[in-house]
Amino acid sequence: MNVRRSAAVLAAVAVIGAAAPAAADSSPSASPPALPTALYGDSDPQYDGVWRQSLALLAQHTAGAEPPKAAVDWLTGQQCADGSFAPYRADTSKACDDTTTVDTNQTAAAVQALAALGGHDAVTDKAVAWLKSVQNKDGGWGYTAGGASDTNSTSVVVGALAAAGEKPAEVTKDGKSAHDALLELELGCEADGAGAFAFQPDKKGELLANADATAAGILGSLGAGLAAGPGETATAGTACEEADSPEQAAANGAAYLTDALAGSGHLVSSLPGAEDQPDYGNTADAVVALAAQGSTGQAGKAAAWLEKNATGWAAQSGPAAYAQLIFAAHATGTDPRAFGGTDLVERLAATGPAPEKATGAAESEEEKKDDSGPGSGVWWLVGVCLIAGTGLGFLLRGRAKKRQP
Repeated sequence: MNVRRSAAVLAAVAVIGAAAPAAADSSPSASPPALPTALYGDSDPQYDGVWRQSLALLAQHTAGAEPPKAAVDWLTGQQCADGSFAPYRADTSKACDDTTTVDTNQTAAAVQALAALGGHDAVTDKAVAWLKSVQNKDGGWGYTAGGASDTNSTSVVVGALAAAGEKPAEVTKDGKSAHDALLELELGCEADGAGAFAFQPDKKGELLANADATAAGILGSLGAGLAAGPGETATAGTACEEADSPEQAAANGAAYLTDALAGSGHLVSSLPGAEDQPDYGNTADAVVALAAQGSTGQAGKAAAWLEKNATGWAAQSGPAAYAQLIFAAHATGTDPRAFGGTDLVERLAATGPAPEKATGAAESEEEKKDDSGPGSGVWWLVGVCLIAGTGLGFLLRGRAKKRQP
């Protein structure tokens, strides 16, 4: 989900920090290392490489497009021996060690993508085993192993477990499952922000409503993943009721999001100084969550707003943003190849390696031209990092720790 992945936050910090001179490498001739050609996007992958690659592959599969083998191989090659994934390993010939910052979000996203593509059981089985090994005693997951459970991390792991054929409710630690952890992170019906999920308790132990966490919490409660399809019927109406089941918790979250979207049709940013700005990534996440829960009416309205307003944002934000819009289109039965006049699938593909089939066709055409005269050709273009707010948004939107509203 959008910024659920704090990586986006860290990526934003990295971008800001890039404006300052680097003490260790200030030579005018110094240049950043070249990125892998199989990687989607051209921004620094330090905080979100595996995340955005996973979303890109999952989105293409969801839209019926076959991702390039090189891109899939790059993702599987990022796995550590224990099954976990770090955001980015520039040198995969070097084994992961205590200095390798692996996390649950990158790992769970990779599982969802590779499970959907199929044929990668050895990779996904190891990743799921690692995720199970770092489950917290409350039944949830934090961004890093041993970190306090949060709604977004718990939910993306639930999606990974379900994608790998596990029953999330039966994956427990000390008798508690992810559903138990999520219920503890949802605001009661008498609270301000009734039915919403918090990312984590604040420093005082209080729960604060968070729209992106709510979208994640709905999917986690339903046992659904990032590319969830539309649900058949909503569990309840628009009123918050005591959450005595994961389905009711999801319904309460949907009621909160419906109210939040009712006026403008989109969510607004919670970043300081940007409170009046639309939050495209979180709105896309909300669309998927509402549709999965069965609240298709409001999901469709928000998706229509995204069609009119979000394609420019995706062009600036890169592969994960295009993926989020593809997920929103899929969840609402909208054509991702004609989303607001934009072919999201084509635009996403253009941020990564050239498809093998397309390359072969280009070579065949080149040979034909050689028979009658000179010919020429060109290929791919670029994209940018994950959305702020990674999520993360997607997210990094993770990554070291997600922002609170």
